[in-house]
Amino acid sequence: MPQRRKLSNPLALAVMVFLGERPMHPYEIARLLRQRGKENSIKINYGSLYTVVQNLEKHGFVEVAGVQRQGNRPERTLYGLTESGKVEMHDWLADLVAVPAREYPSFEAALSLVGALHPDEVTGLLEERVQALDVQAAALHGVLERLDAELPRLFVIETEYQLHMIEAEAGWVRSLHQELVDGTLPGAPEWRSWHETGEVPERWARFEDDFRDVDASELLQEQVDKAVAEAGGPAKGRGKDDADRSGTHTGGGRARHDEH
Repeated sequence: MPQRRKLSNPLALAVMVFLGERPMHPYEIARLLRQRGKENSIKINYGSLYTVVQNLEKHGFVEVAGVQRQGNRPERTLYGLTESGKVEMHDWLADLVAVPAREYPSFEAALSLVGALHPDEVTGLLEERVQALDVQAAALHGVLERLDAELPRLFVIETEYQLHMIEAEAGWVRSLHQELVDGTLPGAPEWRSWHETGEVPERWARFEDDFRDVDASELLQEQVDKAVAEAGGPAKGRGKDDADRSGTHTGGGRARHDEH
């Protein structure tokens, strides 16, 4: 699991990454966030940017690096990354890249409750979703075609990732939609009967009795952890020998490759 951090707002991580380039005033950070399109990947409340900087300063990750004055404008305080901020920025970003985090997408939440809708309605709704996903995918294909001609791929990999996730979701939704249309989805007859008669199917009632004392989420997580372990999945942390082989230490955190 990723290490619990003092700050969890991805905007704070973005601020540290930008301050790792050079000392900046929060206004300049906001300008670069817009210029580089980070709001497409990070939920940004520009009104809270100053608060984020203050929280980073409170935890010792950033510090005042100077003041800047242009013409008759008021002085602006410049902030820079501290040494502990460099470590935190590196370790936080490395964890996000390396360790899959449990997220709670709204579509997944809807799927977990979708039985409350009639299967015929769900069939139509899934068709709507596929159409919307196809439009999004086509738009992102167009964006990438334009940007690939102007920018290195490194600068657009988050957009490329968005496109692949949208296409993967569209493929899965198409498959589920087709099963509903064909009537081959396991459990669909009981689902339909429940909505049309108002009576809970006998098989479903037995499930309720048989698994009354079972925590489904806990059981699922145990099975996932077991499968990962059996497949030789990555350990939750890296040992000293691994870090020494791949880079340098950063005060007990992950190894870095930029301090030689």
